[in-house]
Amino acid sequence: MTQLLKKAFSEASKLPENAQDAIAEIILAEIASQERWNDLFAKSQNVLADLAQEALAEYQAGKTQPLECEDQ
Repeated sequence: MTQLLKKAFSEASKLPENAQDAIAEIILAEIASQERWNDLFAKSQNVLADLAQEALAEYQAGKTQPLECEDQ
């Protein structure tokens, strides 16, 4: 465990129980969200590769146009 996480847990342990539970729920939800994102991203690699190949083929076939951006 990192020093920063230890410090955060130490500080959180000084809070009332309801606040500790709220922080714990936030942390657990964030971990679950990160795990879902990692899983979805891993599963999307083939789809992303297919889209990249399609975009490259369209570019090589001259079916694309330069993106015109306004100066800011």
